[in-house]
Amino acid sequence: QVQLVDSGGGLVQAGGSLRLSCAASGRPASVYKMGWFRQAPGKEREFVAIIGDIAYYADAVKGRFTISRDGAKNTAYLQMNNLKPEDTAVYYCAAKRSLIGYTRASAYDYWGPGTQVTVSS
Repeated sequence: QVQLVDSGGGLVQAGGSLRLSCAASGRPASVYKMGWFRQAPGKEREFVAIIGDIAYYADAVKGRFTISRDGAKNTAYLQMNNLKPEDTAVYYCAAKRSLIGYTRASAYDYWGPGTQVTVSS
């Protein structure tokens, strides 16, 4: 069993930055790949990024967002730069054992409660 707690959301102006954190606990949290999804009102949950040995990103965030992981702290991060109003959503941390199907929300085993990110124009 793995527990995830995501945090770091907030209100920021377009062009600004935020860093989200996802603290994982439970054994063996270290074997899981850590990812981020987001869900805007009235839309489906969409893949943002995942980190295993290397990182993968959705095209919409490539070059602006960076996912990283601190193994010692069992924490994953999502650094979001040059934010745009269309990035407004609830962001969810998620974990899965492999990279198979990593863009599909249904493929993930564990989820954090979500953190709101609002980007004003």
